[in-house]
Amino acid sequence: MPNYISSPMRIFFFLSLLVLPTILFSQEKKTSELDYNSKYNSSDSIKKPKEKVATIDMYRVITLERDTTYIDTSQTIKKLYSYNYLRKDTFGLLAFPNEGQTYNTLQYSLTDFSPFPEFGFTAKNFNFLEANQIRYCSVATPVTELYFKTVMQQGQSTDAFLTLNTSPRLNFSIAYRGLRSTGKYINQLSSTGNFRFTTSYSTKKGQYSANAHFVSQDILNGENGGITSIDDFESANPDYKNRERLEVYLTDAKSFLKGKRFFLDHTFRINSVKGNNNLYVTHQFNYENKFFEYNQATVASSVSGRRIYRFGDSYKISGINDQTHYNKSYNRVGLVYENTTLGKFQFFADDFYSNYYYNQILILDNQTIPSSISQRINSVGGQYDYQKNKWNGKFIFSRSLTNQSLSNLDAKLQYDLNDETQLNFRYQNINKLANNNYNLYQSSFVSYNWSNNFNNEKINSLSANAITPWFDASLQVAALNDHLYFENVSIDVDQQIVAPKQYSGTINYLSVKVSKELSFWKFALDNTVLYQKADQQNLILNVPEIVTRNTFYFSDHLFHKALFFQTGVTLNYFTKYYANDYNPVIGEFFIQNKKQIGSYPNLDFFFNGKIQRTRIYFIAEHFNSTFSGNNFYSAPNNPYRDFMIRFGLVWNFFE
Repeated sequence: MPNYISSPMRIFFFLSLLVLPTILFSQEKKTSELDYNSKYNSSDSIKKPKEKVATIDMYRVITLERDTTYIDTSQTIKKLYSYNYLRKDTFGLLAFPNEGQTYNTLQYSLTDFSPFPEFGFTAKNFNFLEANQIRYCSVATPVTELYFKTVMQQGQSTDAFLTLNTSPRLNFSIAYRGLRSTGKYINQLSSTGNFRFTTSYSTKKGQYSANAHFVSQDILNGENGGITSIDDFESANPDYKNRERLEVYLTDAKSFLKGKRFFLDHTFRINSVKGNNNLYVTHQFNYENKFFEYNQATVASSVSGRRIYRFGDSYKISGINDQTHYNKSYNRVGLVYENTTLGKFQFFADDFYSNYYYNQILILDNQTIPSSISQRINSVGGQYDYQKNKWNGKFIFSRSLTNQSLSNLDAKLQYDLNDETQLNFRYQNINKLANNNYNLYQSSFVSYNWSNNFNNEKINSLSANAITPWFDASLQVAALNDHLYFENVSIDVDQQIVAPKQYSGTINYLSVKVSKELSFWKFALDNTVLYQKADQQNLILNVPEIVTRNTFYFSDHLFHKALFFQTGVTLNYFTKYYANDYNPVIGEFFIQNKKQIGSYPNLDFFFNGKIQRTRIYFIAEHFNSTFSGNNFYSAPNNPYRDFMIRFGLVWNFFE
């Protein structure tokens, strides 16, 4: 099997060939680059000296909530943290061995809650872009961004993005994120694609505005069920340095998640000219369909010469192909009154309809498993937005009118003391319906068929965040009632028979996170430390008590300041805990109390460089695994990634 990154010297040689011409050509230009707090100079923005210069505030990125940032081509240590397949800082997430697989959640406060019942299969959704994750743009000139990063073996990770305005009032963007990687272990292929198209439009006087997008996403993973013997992995036997020699539970299983979404959010101002008092009509539409498939050609697994059935008895002797279908439509209509002094008052009504279904009804010994769950939920609510001087607040309350008991209270308040100090507070009280796969699932595996009617989950959460010149800090306290989870009910260590459960007690959760960078001359130490605690009678919500990331690095310029670089070492560490395990049949994590993972330092060496608007990355991931022993895991039967050298770039074009 070919190895695309087998030789560090080959990688370094390739990187040199890539970088050197850019450095040489850049010597002729004496102009500065576009950074977050800078403006385009004439060489970056224009071809003729007398043309108008495009400034950074003309290159905007806008969220669904109308929060605006600007396209950032600077090179900082934060950019290193987000240089990954998810394109965001993954502190609090623990990656599985191959790129494009799932993540174990170390920081529970990263979990986001919606009162509506969703599809489920949450372990498959980390790289599935939801509607509130789509960004809209407004740019003075066309902008292109290219992302590339090598993977574990046989493939690459790419993300290409293009946006342009045909006029100041009409923007289009198109993007595609693609990945293929075979991984180091047997049956661990990842092959994913995320296509996005967005458009934004507003009339000349801003009386009507709209944001719309279409996404099509597919996520294919080989599912090997983890290694069968952790003793083989942890041994010093050199034969197992080749990870394909480690025995796995499943050699021909795979899972597939696919989805499409059409989304429109638009607003019409009734009064033709904007004044001190304005009246708007708003409408949001979201139609989405999803499809999850688990395929396992060979039912029986071989473990040390023994035949076992990893997921229990099956109705089929081969060729398992479980399929779950889902579609939903969501409409919200609102009436907004805006007063420049008092703020915005909105009253809305929404209609949520979902259909979660299979192609048959199952009749078991004493239970009938229906073919579908169809739900229509109508809610009404209000929202108040206030922005004055240093204060910014948003308060939302909604409650269902139909038979389902569903409610959501979400209050956010922000205070900007100055340009460097910001305080945020949030209180959320949710009475949410269970995700569909808790209440209904059908499978060819006998024990993976259920029909339930769980109580609503009740979540009370209070959080505070502070951004200051001295440190950044966040605090969250939460009380969880009727918490839903999955659990392995089998007593056989070689079997996973996972079933949904509901905890009747209360779980109290606390998390405190502090970030601080210390700098001296050209050296810096960037630190993030998380403390969290779950108060509960049983081990249901399992998290490590301490999670930390510490990066020591050096920054400087080379080649007459044509190249800015950072180089150093990052330590990632978390204390031992009973980590959740992963089940591929239902695409979910489940609790376990048999094996603890953690208390293992993970060290990465990196070299980052910036040449004009090109950011280059060279990373020796987990280099200490070559001498610190094999005791690193992402889940009880899934080892973490071995040492590997990866490189790539992010390249921005402003035309």
